[in-house]
Amino acid sequence: MGHHQLLQVRRQSRRPERLEARLGREQKRLIERAAQIRGTSVTDFVLASAQQAAVETIRDFQVLSLRDEARDAFVNALLNPPAPNAPARAAARRYKKLMGL
Repeated sequence: MGHHQLLQVRRQSRRPERLEARLGREQKRLIERAAQIRGTSVTDFVLASAQQAAVETIRDFQVLSLRDEARDAFVNALLNPPAPNAPARAAARRYKKLMGL
C-alpha cells in the first residue's frame, strides 16, 4: 500500500458491507489520533463521523430545497394571484358599504 493506507469501514446492518477509502499517511495519523482521543476504534470513529456528515448534508439540502419551493410558491402567488373567492368578495362589498365607497 505504501504512501496510501487502506481504510475499511463497515455499515451497521444485518450483513455488514465494506466501504474502502484510500488516504494519505497524515490523514490516517490524524484520524487515528482523533479516534484515540474519543476512546474508539478508527473504524467506529470514521463511521460515526461519516454518518453525522451525511445526515447534516442531507438535512441542509432538504432545508434549501424547501426554501426554494417556498420562494417559488411566493413568487408564483405574486405573479399569478388567485381570483378572490366568494367570502373575499363579500368582505370587500361590506368594506365599501361601511366606508361609503
